[in-house]
Amino acid sequence: MQLHERLSPQAEQERTERFVVPFSDLKNRIHLELIEDLGRQLFNTEIDTHTLRLRVEAELRERLAKEQGISHEDRERIAIELTADILGHGPLERLLDDDTVTEIMVNGPYDVWVERAGRLHKTPVRFSDDGHLRRIISKMVAQVGRRIDESSPMVDARLPDGSRINATIPPLSLTGPLLTVRKFNNKHMQMPDLIKNGALSQETGDLLERCVKARLNVLISGGTGSGKTTMLNALSASIPDNERIITIEDAAELQLAQRHVLRLEARPKNIEGEGEISIRDLVRNSLRMRPDRIVIGEVRGPEALDMLQAMNTGHDGSLSTLHANSPRDALARLETMVLMTGYDLPLRAIREQIASALDLLLHIERMNDGTRRVVAITEVQRMESDVITLQDLYAFEVDAVAATNHIVGSLKPSGIRPTFLDKFSRRGVELPPELAISRAGFGVGALPR
Repeated sequence: MQLHERLSPQAEQERTERFVVPFSDLKNRIHLELIEDLGRQLFNTEIDTHTLRLRVEAELRERLAKEQGISHEDRERIAIELTADILGHGPLERLLDDDTVTEIMVNGPYDVWVERAGRLHKTPVRFSDDGHLRRIISKMVAQVGRRIDESSPMVDARLPDGSRINATIPPLSLTGPLLTVRKFNNKHMQMPDLIKNGALSQETGDLLERCVKARLNVLISGGTGSGKTTMLNALSASIPDNERIITIEDAAELQLAQRHVLRLEARPKNIEGEGEISIRDLVRNSLRMRPDRIVIGEVRGPEALDMLQAMNTGHDGSLSTLHANSPRDALARLETMVLMTGYDLPLRAIREQIASALDLLLHIERMNDGTRRVVAITEVQRMESDVITLQDLYAFEVDAVAATNHIVGSLKPSGIRPTFLDKFSRRGVELPPELAISRAGFGVGALPR
């Protein structure tokens, strides 16, 4: 026991890896063969769970019966273990069922982490070896008709329940199979939920809902896992029910409740490297589908140009997200993505397109205490010389940091009157005088009625 306490974590892991898991190669081979043969039957929701289990157990016993030199007890144990892995997700099953876990990060068979409430936590979950982890990964990607092997060692896909997975195996990974699962949240968070969680205030939430109704073009920026898609979902709920909405996503996550919603999802390349349908292809196609609104889950490439052109050609009220560290960085990233189209466009022309298309930038950050908050609501104004003018309407100010490391602060109004208020008037959307933005000096009498 004293020797065990003196071992470093790395030495402990190396000692664990020296143990040979019985019948590891046999389990790997039979598991992969069964997934290859049964394929989508394993994930057919029309098949009764009990019937599927009986079919898997029968297949396993038939294959194990052909193996020589294995006792009856070992055959039964192997069948039970493989059935659990094939019909479930092995050691990950309880993490996937835990509603408090938002993300699962597997850094090899002996190092599993989760995210809870924005914080990372190490778990005691372990896989038997690299082969065991790889079997679970193969099972997950098979659910969506994909495969992962040495010829295709990286997969980015969406599971049937909406969860997103990214898997990387050797030779790309030098530390064994890697798996990241961003779990799908069954609870559709509305604006009142975000206000209750402290992501923004009642006044700013009310303002943003009215901006969507007034058909302002809004871009949500933030880092990975900051809550951009959640905010996009909440804002999209304010779109009137009588409008035709087209959502375009790389991996479908949006959950719009309106009656007239058309959902498009990009398609990656197949094993032969063909058949890809990009976000840009879908944006172009959506313009021929008579949309009232276009909602793009995330802009990350040349589709930025087509999005800006759509916003500038009558498709007001479009919404999207992108990765950026600040509102100003968001515009710089848009410029870069437009240049990725390959067209030799002058930088000033690109900036004029951006300034004309966008009305509002909403920036979100994941704070050090794990909370996700809106830290800036910024208006995109017009060009001055060769620079796009930005004006913060609200900015987050830290009031204090509690002893528990909890950040206390709120969005404070700048007192600047936004120039987009004429759009509120044209759309018949009122800006109530009780909003903090009006109390900050816009003048109640000057607001549209």
